[in-house]
Amino acid sequence: MKIWKLGLVAMLGLSLAACGNTTQNKSTSSSSSEKTDAKAGASKTMTYADPSSLEKSYDVIIIGAGGAGMTAAIEAKDAGMKPVILEKMPVAGGNTSKSSAGLNASETSVEKAQGIEDSNDKFYEETLKGGGGTNDKELLRYFVDHSAGAVDWLAQNGIVLDNLTTTGGMSVSRTHRPHDGSAVGAYLVKGLEENISKRNIPVFVNSDVTKITEKDGKVSGVEVKIDGKTQKVASKAVVVTTGGFGANEKMIAKYRPDLKDYVTTNAAGSTGDGIEMISALGGALVDMDKIQIHPTVFQKTGYLVSESVRGEGAILVNQGGKRFVNEMDTRDKVSAAELKQEGKYAYAVFGEGTKDKVKAVNQYISKKMVVEADSVDALAKKLDMDPKELTATVDKWNKAVSEKKDSEFGRTTGMTTGISGKVYAIKVAPGIHHTMAGVKINTKAQVLKKDGQPIDGLYAAGELTGGLHGGNRIGGNAVADIIVFGRQAGQQAASYVKG
Repeated sequence: MKIWKLGLVAMLGLSLAACGNTTQNKSTSSSSSEKTDAKAGASKTMTYADPSSLEKSYDVIIIGAGGAGMTAAIEAKDAGMKPVILEKMPVAGGNTSKSSAGLNASETSVEKAQGIEDSNDKFYEETLKGGGGTNDKELLRYFVDHSAGAVDWLAQNGIVLDNLTTTGGMSVSRTHRPHDGSAVGAYLVKGLEENISKRNIPVFVNSDVTKITEKDGKVSGVEVKIDGKTQKVASKAVVVTTGGFGANEKMIAKYRPDLKDYVTTNAAGSTGDGIEMISALGGALVDMDKIQIHPTVFQKTGYLVSESVRGEGAILVNQGGKRFVNEMDTRDKVSAAELKQEGKYAYAVFGEGTKDKVKAVNQYISKKMVVEADSVDALAKKLDMDPKELTATVDKWNKAVSEKKDSEFGRTTGMTTGISGKVYAIKVAPGIHHTMAGVKINTKAQVLKKDGQPIDGLYAAGELTGGLHGGNRIGGNAVADIIVFGRQAGQQAASYVKG
């Protein structure tokens, strides 16, 4: 494995932009010549608030300007509240900007329009199986039953996800992505930013919340370091959406020392701040050792190779040129199989058809992650691989695609595209991707104490919460999570303030 710092350097350089999936999101990119204070207004879809305009109180304070935070703010505003978003990084977006495959949802209008038969029960059972049966069943039930509503809500707000693909562990195409098949993250962040701007919701960046305050057993606001000084901001309700801790080396080493040397795909701001602040208030933490590694990470930079590449026909081969796993199995199983190969790496191999269907490939090529050749034989030579073995593997795969039967590994999804024309390969190995660990919440997105009672006025959504995904997150479920529970957190916070 490459050392941890390589991943962090890459994340800092990306400025939280979309990771290895599409062109960099201009609304969240920044250059060295830009100012890094809140006055810079780095986003092209919204202007960040001037630090001097921060008021002494708001109805609802949202900590974190990722997908869950912006979603919660929109719902709170639409419920008649006066919300504010405080973001510690120089730009909005967080890990949401780096999301790749799409948003998983069942029984949606998009699926129905495309003739795909699906059900909430099937989505529930497949997610439970993928999580090893350890998922919080109440959260999971709420999640799947409100997933279609998330797709509709986004569409109502001009964020249309009508292109379907498949991720590992799912039996049908329920992963919703932008119309052109590009990565969901940059598109989603841009759309949410536009909705934040339309509603005149203030977003303060470079605003590091260091404490959630309480009074008489209820949340009373926050302490935030902004513009060089710490201020107290009052509020009846606080929504925490600060993300996981996939970029916090010390926390990873504490809870999973076996992963301490892995690269990370996470945005630099994913350091577990919200988890630690909530824990200090007596909030319960769950599943803290459940950290997901993703099997297809470009090790030199910590760049994630989207699962949609495999979902549209790519295979994984070892240095011997042979397949070794059902590439569309869950991430934990594919990663485990990969780590058993010589060198603990693999190559994602695919043809022109897959490249055409997954726009992210052009991004990978521009970042010099891809080896390409005019034939399988030529590709094998470039990879220092036995041409006969790789050719035999590709021929066998193309036959499996043609017959819709993978006799070697039982793969049943992502088999619509064979490998032909120009051929491509990306060297990949596992990297830290998602922390299923975090704060315990209920279906109202209320933060719970160790005795199971909610902390009055405190809500949480997104990757800093634990329990929903169990022991392994299904690709596409994180984006659904931030919208489903981001909406719920915003709605419930507003209801609480209204009394």
